[in-house]
Amino acid sequence: MSDDDGSGPAGTQQWFVGDRGGAVERADGTHSTRWLQAEDRDAFLDAARELAPALRDRPSAGTAVHGLPHRPAAAVRRIDDDWVLVLTPTVWFTDDDRQVRTGELGCLVGPDAVLTFEDGSAGVCEHARERLDAPGPHRAEGPRRILLAVVMALVAAATRVEVALGDAVADTERLVFDRGVTDPVPQVYDLKREITEARRALLPLSAELPELADPDDEKRALVGHRALERVVATVERVDRHLDAHDGLLSDMLQVHLAQVSVRQNEDMRKISAWAAILVYPTVVAGVYGMNFSHMPELHWLLGYPFAMALMVVGCVVLFRVFRRVGWL
Repeated sequence: MSDDDGSGPAGTQQWFVGDRGGAVERADGTHSTRWLQAEDRDAFLDAARELAPALRDRPSAGTAVHGLPHRPAAAVRRIDDDWVLVLTPTVWFTDDDRQVRTGELGCLVGPDAVLTFEDGSAGVCEHARERLDAPGPHRAEGPRRILLAVVMALVAAATRVEVALGDAVADTERLVFDRGVTDPVPQVYDLKREITEARRALLPLSAELPELADPDDEKRALVGHRALERVVATVERVDRHLDAHDGLLSDMLQVHLAQVSVRQNEDMRKISAWAAILVYPTVVAGVYGMNFSHMPELHWLLGYPFAMALMVVGCVVLFRVFRRVGWL
């Protein structure tokens, strides 16, 4: 789809699936900042060459952009004084299979235009638009306002993933103590893997996002220091919560293994108790089966009933003793 107002650069319309022109007014009120969205990563990089003159005029800048890793990764590249490229992973949680999915978000910020693309279903751009349309004061204007909304939406998506993982951990905790569940270990390890996936996507953010601020020149900073500190603090808080969830899962695993060990000990006690009960009549029968000449009660009329009664009484006594000590 081409730009809605036809104001896009020549030769770039085929890369855009939408145009946010007119949504964000510049501080001077003279004209709007265009928000353009590319279909995918390749279209985004090709359109970036058309939008940012430095990518066409300076081969080193173009090489730096196209040399970015192909997998989702966090990176902030200053093309020149006017253009900055931001790539970051995105995360979302699917409730049906309780898995963390990762995607990628790209954002090219210039003096009067912002180009983005989003791979995945995190909905970062959609939530960023909702933030821009929300009433109230704004901490930035123009492209900075769009970038701040995108960053805040990105962190909000990560927070939602952390909350969803916390609920999944709570459900798994109930399974661990449910005797009706035979083996909750697969669920525990699945959640630990999903938490690791989420942390792998979030950790680079705290390292790369500070690059959006310029400690030497506040005017060149794309995101204010205070807002950026709040964003980084939120990312670190989410990571701490994920680490706590992972630690809780490890504790659940230890508890489950302890429960298995206790049940195995109980089974061994029961087996030993029944073995002792069965050994007693075997010993008595073995003694009476020796066929010695001088055996007590061999010629007694009640000798056989006496031997049977002795076996039964001994087994009953052993059974009551083992029940009293908790082995049966």
